[in-house]
Amino acid sequence: FKNIIINGDMSIAQRGTSFSSISSGNGTYPVDRFRLNLGTAGTWTVSQDTTTPTGQGFSKSIKMDCTTANGSLSAGSFILVQQLIEGQNLQYLKKGTSSAQQLTLSFHIKATVTGTYIAELFDTDNSRQVSKTYTVNSSNTWEYKTITFPADTTGAFNNDNDVSLDLSLYLTAGSNFTSGTLNTTWNSNTNANRAVGQVNALASANDLVQFTGIQLEAGSQASDFEFLPHD
Repeated sequence: FKNIIINGDMSIAQRGTSFSSISSGNGTYPVDRFRLNLGTAGTWTVSQDTTTPTGQGFSKSIKMDCTTANGSLSAGSFILVQQLIEGQNLQYLKKGTSSAQQLTLSFHIKATVTGTYIAELFDTDNSRQVSKTYTVNSSNTWEYKTITFPADTTGAFNNDNDVSLDLSLYLTAGSNFTSGTLNTTWNSNTNANRAVGQVNALASANDLVQFTGIQLEAGSQASDFEFLPHD
């Protein structure tokens, strides 16, 4: 159980496998544990999909397909693919102590729009966050990404079943989240520093983004994806 993320292979979808005309809110779960969080940024169809990177062992992915584009974002626009993580599952990371551990995120992504994307960790217990960039190099091609986040010696996670950590993968963001300087070390949250440089992944209708094999683990190196049986 090294993977902090649950259902990172996108194999379980108990709420349904396709949802259309999604334009706002955070209640759409294309697969279990992963939600699409939108704010005035076009209209999307989100689904569990069978398109996956070849030879990696995955059978499912999540797919965000733009049906109505928003090429001119408002200041408050955003789209996030998120998983919310309970504090009781994070105590071994020793956050808020001198022994706090780094975290490494790895995943496969396929996107129409190339360029800079943002991955963020947000500590909801202490309103602290850190963001890192990665690059989609080739349009509509599966690519493997790894990102290492620094340790945070400030602010322990609460030991309970409430949300303590958000993993957010940005697909677009307006100036409220991009007008500052990207916060690449843990700090108190400033919205303007959260997604600086993020491309608009829904610049045109039929733009798509897909993810699978999302893994978040302690340490500075990504390891092979941890496949778990459904039971």
